[in-house]
Amino acid sequence: MRPAPALAGGGRTLASMLSSTEWMLPSPATQVHTISVLPSHSQSPSAAPQFAFSNLTTASKSSGGKGDEQGSPRFRVVRDDLLHPLANGNKARKLDALLPLLRRRGATDVVTCGGCQSAHAAAVAVHCTEWGIRPHLLLRGEKLDIPTGYNLISLMFGNVTYASRSVYAHRDEMLYEHAKTVAGTSGTVLWADDIVREDLAVDENNGCDNDSRRVVIVKEGAGTVQALLGVMRLVEHLSNFSSFQKDEEVQIVVDAGTGTTAVGLALGAVCLGLHWRVTAVMLADTLERYKEHEKSLISDFKELCHEGCRDTVWTDGLVHWVDRFSPRRFGKVLSGEIATCRQIAQQTGILLDPVYTLSAWEQAVDLCSGDKRGTKVAMIHTGGTLGLFGLAQRYPQHFGANEQS
Repeated sequence: MRPAPALAGGGRTLASMLSSTEWMLPSPATQVHTISVLPSHSQSPSAAPQFAFSNLTTASKSSGGKGDEQGSPRFRVVRDDLLHPLANGNKARKLDALLPLLRRRGATDVVTCGGCQSAHAAAVAVHCTEWGIRPHLLLRGEKLDIPTGYNLISLMFGNVTYASRSVYAHRDEMLYEHAKTVAGTSGTVLWADDIVREDLAVDENNGCDNDSRRVVIVKEGAGTVQALLGVMRLVEHLSNFSSFQKDEEVQIVVDAGTGTTAVGLALGAVCLGLHWRVTAVMLADTLERYKEHEKSLISDFKELCHEGCRDTVWTDGLVHWVDRFSPRRFGKVLSGEIATCRQIAQQTGILLDPVYTLSAWEQAVDLCSGDKRGTKVAMIHTGGTLGLFGLAQRYPQHFGANEQS
């Protein structure tokens, strides 16, 4: 039985809640491509791909849909990697409702952190500067001899400070101490989580002197309840898309770093009464930690929506968490994954990274071509392709011409 749409505070539906939210992205719209999964005819004996692929969306524009085989498995790719040329994918979605809230609350500066090639840090840097907020980034590790990829974008748009691994191990303390330095003696330091939960009644022209700073700390990955709203906005948009009928069963696949995007997708589906199941490929933590984060976000979302949401039946297991098909390690495995990414790029025009989005692609292929063949499957392309530059810089031996399959 399809669950009834969840209500937000004051008896509003989620749809009305989303319609009243101020957004960073001008529109939730995104391209959706259809990928056909074909038998591979590769003669290469080493790391030969099991499948070949055809992008029916782009092929239909140039060749009348040639390259597809009748009855071949297929899945959709939600091209959130095309949202922004530099800061796209789920990083942009998680900032979609958060940044306007921070600016509305008078934020002059944002402090956040991430790895040296952090897509999150780069996205914060790009989108904050677009919204007139100064970004300050604490990056783990040492300064690169030759900046590239997300590290270069962070340096171009943000104020970067490198933090040793020992300091970075205590993230909250590190972020707070740096934020106090940015704020100075007359400024104010706030946590984004507190602004979201307490709904502080401070607008752009209230709470700060003209020369004082209001510094907001955004935790690594922006895994806050406010970040869920941008992902849920995507779900609402897709539910009105012709490829996704509201009453049909759909398998949504996404790669999971913090897991916030997966939880947002699942919550959005439940609140809108959709028959969608979200499968998230775990890439950065244990199953227990992902479930713990899921439970925490669901609890926070109930608080955000106040009493109305409590009438909906909730469970902590909204997301189906799975391991990636190949273990995350480097060497021969990385070389094979890069070869697969190259194959997919050349056959479909879609660029994946070998650590994150490739894992979701492989899961989508398995779901649409395995025992559940015929199930409608959609992969959320979470972006992150600039990470290829960082990988190529660190592991150049795996990106040479001799690695082509």
